Amino acid sequence: MTHSSRITFSQGSRRLAIFLIVGWASIGFSLTNARGDATSRDPKVRKSIDAGLRYLAGSQSRGGQWLADGGTYPVAMTALAGTAILLDGNTTIQGKYAKQIESAVGFLIDQSQPNGLIGDPQRDTRYMYGHGFSMLFLSEVLGEEEDPARRTKLVDVLHRAVEFAGQAQTPDGGWGYVSARDGNGFDEGSVTVTQMQGLRACRNAGIAVPRTIISRGISYIERCTDAEGGVRYSLKTPGGPRPPITAAAIVCLFNAGEYQNPLVGRLIAYAEKTLGPATAQQSFGHWQYAQYYYAQVVYRQGDEAWKRYADKIHNVIIDQQAPDGSWNEGYIGAVYTTSLNLTILQLDNGYLPIYQR
Repeated sequence: MTHSSRITFSQGSRRLAIFLIVGWASIGFSLTNARGDATSRDPKVRKSIDAGLRYLAGSQSRGGQWLADGGTYPVAMTALAGTAILLDGNTTIQGKYAKQIESAVGFLIDQSQPNGLIGDPQRDTRYMYGHGFSMLFLSEVLGEEEDPARRTKLVDVLHRAVEFAGQAQTPDGGWGYVSARDGNGFDEGSVTVTQMQGLRACRNAGIAVPRTIISRGISYIERCTDAEGGVRYSLKTPGGPRPPITAAAIVCLFNAGEYQNPLVGRLIAYAEKTLGPATAQQSFGHWQYAQYYYAQVVYRQGDEAWKRYADKIHNVIIDQQAPDGSWNEGYIGAVYTTSLNLTILQLDNGYLPIYQR
């Protein structure tokens, strides 16, 4: 497995963040320049991706957002769908779905609150998911953004989003469905991982992320891990380890540069035992969520491991696709499931830094 050294997260001013982004653009940094060739792309995989992208493009609202069943979770769904479309090489100005990306970016910028939250707490009872996924999506957009005014706006939105994430962290170091203040300090694993990955994406884009936020998040995951290597749902509730959250926790540690953390090996062993065989069947709830993160784990383990996994998971996913190009597991809705499956199918495109090896 290839890896980088442990990431250093530093304090910094908004002026420094803007300088870093403008500097990146001036030397011609491009996500497309970093693209890796998708190995042995099966035509049926490409056909499936194209159908899924058409479905997402056609289901976007005129306001730029995507919605879950019942018109819920507009921020989270927009960020997830937008990220899936970015993975095909689209930006706000380039690609077949540039218009959809531009509209999604505009919607999420409009959702940025004065306190830094990307979301609407009056409409969304689990707004921290949307906040985390939006940090990831908008950070990836930022690396390709060529419009100076929009780039400056994105830097401001993301800088304040990082500040809000730090304020929303609980005393135990995790995050819950809402901020620590609004949720009386409740936290749990899946939201914690969403914030950690979003913060890493911000850091990749040159936004200053305080080291203490990340260190406390890592400590939370460590304390949620049992002797076998499984990660439980929350420190505050009883119950055993959960395979989906374990896979997500591994990705979180990778994103934080914790490749040498002794905990990583235990988590990977547990994930391989509980999730590896599940590529052939949906044997538990939240299957797409689990494979969304487990795919990222396997991809980082190199071409050989990825090929073995992808040959199985791609067939499973393609077999479940509906005629209209969507997937719908009956949980949250078709936009959610389609976005996660498209992310798995496109990981080896290599367009987005957050998913690269």
